[in-house]
Amino acid sequence: MPSRSSAAVWPAVHNEREALIRDLESLTPEQWFRPSLCPGWDIHDVVAHLVDSAKTTRLGFVRRLIAAKFDFDKDNERGIVRERTATPEATLTEFRRIRETTKTPPAAPATRLVEVIVHGEDIRRPLGLVHSYPSGSVEAALSYQLKTGVFMGGGKERALGFRLQASDSQFHQGSGPEVEGTLLALLMAVSGRPVHAEDFSGEGAASFVRKLEQASH
Repeated sequence: MPSRSSAAVWPAVHNEREALIRDLESLTPEQWFRPSLCPGWDIHDVVAHLVDSAKTTRLGFVRRLIAAKFDFDKDNERGIVRERTATPEATLTEFRRIRETTKTPPAAPATRLVEVIVHGEDIRRPLGLVHSYPSGSVEAALSYQLKTGVFMGGGKERALGFRLQASDSQFHQGSGPEVEGTLLALLMAVSGRPVHAEDFSGEGAASFVRKLEQASH
């Protein structure tokens, strides 16, 4: 029997995959090759990564990581090579096929929400696409990122020393100067994506943005 948390997470993941597929269906051939927010990856690469991630099992992840000598970046690159087909249309067809899978690496189900929301924005933002995510899904993803180290793909260290307060929910976490922003802005920031000073307010906002900008250089 799945846990209560996984039972709640998977329908949300499937809904977000479906929403992303609908957005991808509207892309022009040129848009597929536009740079994403992930350095060195275009939109097609990110979709191939999402396909690869959705197919990854716990045992398969361990085997792959050993083969990559525990280099997460190398494993991700190999996954993209494996799943990026000759045409974006074919990769999208495969994404449709596996959109309702419930496979996951050896990590909490919330990682699947982080994956589909953050990578969804990695795709949408460079294309000027706007999507409204359920606040509960973004909050679950943000909570996970704030308790997980950067080495494991989280953002705990990025938020250290600040009290994060969501402007669109009751969510708050941490201690120190307050930084207020939407759930999505906070999630993207602690996930290592580009930050914009106008997205945050509060006595700690300037220091928070400066810390993240320095870490990215």
